[in-house]
Amino acid sequence: MLLEPFTVSFVVRALAGGVLLAAVCALVGAWVIARGMTFLGEAMSHGMLPGVAVAGIVGGNLVAGAAASALGMALGVNALRHSREFGRDTSIGLLFVGMLSAGVIVVSHSRSFATDLTAFLFGDVLAIRGSDLLLLGGALVVVGVISVVFYRPFLALTFDARKAKTLGLRPDLANAMMLVLLTVTMAVAFSVVGTLLAFGMLIAPSAAAMLVARRLPMVMLTSFGIGSLAVVLGLWISWFAATAAGATIALTAVLLFFAVLMARGLTAAIPSKGTS
Repeated sequence: MLLEPFTVSFVVRALAGGVLLAAVCALVGAWVIARGMTFLGEAMSHGMLPGVAVAGIVGGNLVAGAAASALGMALGVNALRHSREFGRDTSIGLLFVGMLSAGVIVVSHSRSFATDLTAFLFGDVLAIRGSDLLLLGGALVVVGVISVVFYRPFLALTFDARKAKTLGLRPDLANAMMLVLLTVTMAVAFSVVGTLLAFGMLIAPSAAAMLVARRLPMVMLTSFGIGSLAVVLGLWISWFAATAAGATIALTAVLLFFAVLMARGLTAAIPSKGTS
């Protein structure tokens, strides 16, 4: 009875897709938090709307449209990050609002896009198909390869960009590749949980992992475990509570973060045996 949801084929596909997404987000989320790119991740998740809107109207691939829009925003942020006239957050905010507004304008001219827009914003994890699993698997391979190849440049860039340059680790290239990772992750995540919820899957498990692990490889592994647990619990709860699966998964991930935070606080409050 308790395992009934996982005997249904579309729930099994949703589980597989969610676990693949958890793996992708684990590899990228740790870098996003460590480098202080959280606001960029949230802005990019919403800034994908114009690309998806255009792709939906012309009958193109929605993920490709999302990737193109996210990449355009990433390139814009990267081009403006050295501006002396305003800060990096200002450029992100301006591009975020501009791209979101452009997407809304495109959508407003399409009478048939309302249903697709709902799926875009909130996702439909239970509608994952075999082709979606292949896409997520491909994204995991791409993200995994880039993460391994650029691990040292990413690490040096995170802690000291100037030292990374003196060591010949090409921080500009490393920054560009990190933006590629974020772009790929956001583009494939919306097909599982939607853009409004993809950000939660990217940040919450990694933030929880950073509370209990110190070294980045262990943070990524722990994040994958927490993210996968959120997928399993979210699907299970949504089945019996008749709630939206994608939203339930994202909320579960956030609640797991607060559970880890509370457990860490309680553990810290308990005096060790060596203290009086």
